Amino acid sequence: MIKHTSLFFAVTLLFSTSLMALDPLVVSGFYVEWPEHNGLPTMVEIKKQTEDLRSKYQHIQMYETTTFGNMMIIDDVIMLTQRDNAGYHEMIAQVPLNAHPNPQKVLVVGGGDGGTITQVLKHESVKEVVLCEIDEQVINVSKKYFPEFAASFDNERVTIVAEDASQYIKEQQGQFDVIIVDSTDPVGPGEALFTKAFYQDLHAALSDDGIAVTQSESMFLYTDLIEKLYKQNTELFAYTSYYYTLVPTYPSGTIGFSFCSKKHDPFSHLNADRIAQLGKLEYYNKAMHKASFQLPQYMIDRLTGK
Repeated sequence: MIKHTSLFFAVTLLFSTSLMALDPLVVSGFYVEWPEHNGLPTMVEIKKQTEDLRSKYQHIQMYETTTFGNMMIIDDVIMLTQRDNAGYHEMIAQVPLNAHPNPQKVLVVGGGDGGTITQVLKHESVKEVVLCEIDEQVINVSKKYFPEFAASFDNERVTIVAEDASQYIKEQQGQFDVIIVDSTDPVGPGEALFTKAFYQDLHAALSDDGIAVTQSESMFLYTDLIEKLYKQNTELFAYTSYYYTLVPTYPSGTIGFSFCSKKHDPFSHLNADRIAQLGKLEYYNKAMHKASFQLPQYMIDRLTGK
C-alpha cells in the first residue's frame, strides 16, 4: 500500500491513467470517487475491500478504510463512513423532528443504512417509523458492517417496506407528521425522488402540519438543482428553506437539505430541554440547527432571484 509520502505519485498516476475513462478507481491504496457530473474527485485511503455485490437495483461495495472505519459505496459514490456520518444523519433527522411540536409518525425514504432511523428513534414522541427502502440488499449489508445502526431495523416501532418510494407515497395521503427523504444522487433509482411530481406526492402524504426534509446535494456543486427545488417547493409549502451540514467524505465537504413545511418554520419549536432528552449526539445541537440555515450570499441571491 502506498504511503502518504507518495501521495503525489498516486495522484499523478490517477490522472495519467483515468482521464480517458472517468471511472471510480482504487489507486495505490485509495478509493477514488470521480463523478462525471461534478468534476470533483474524492479520495479515501483504504485497507481492503470487504464486500462487492450487485443487487437488482445497484452496485454495492464496502471498504475498510484506514481512518474512517467502514465505508459504503453505491454505484461508485460514497454513501457513508462510520467516522463522519453523524453530520449527515443527525442533521437530516433532528432538524425536522425538532422543528415539529409533536412528531408521532415518520416516513424515511431510502436510508437503508439505518443511520436516519436510528436518529428518529431517539424521539420518545415517535410511535411509528416506516422505512421505505427499495433495495433490501442495502439493509442486509448495513446490518453486517454498521453494527451501531443494526438494532434499529428490529425496533418494534419500525416497519420496513421494500418498495419504490415514488409509488408507495402516492397511497399515503395525510399519513405522516415528518417525512425524511434520505436518497442517493438524482441518477438511477434516486432520480424519481427529485421530480416535481414526487414533491407533490410528498406534500399530500404529510399531515396538516407536516414537515418534509429531502437530501438536496451540495450548494457548491448543484446550485441549479437546489434553485429549481426551492422555487417549486415555494409553490407547494408554507415554509421552504435550504440548510446544510459538513461531511468530509462528500464532494466539497458539504451536503444540503430542502426543508418543506406546511405550517411550522424551522425555529419556533426548538427546545433545549427536549434536545437534551435525546442523549449524546456528535454533531447536532440547538445552535447548529439555527446556524445550518445561514447561507452564503450567492445562495441567497440565487434562491431569492436577485
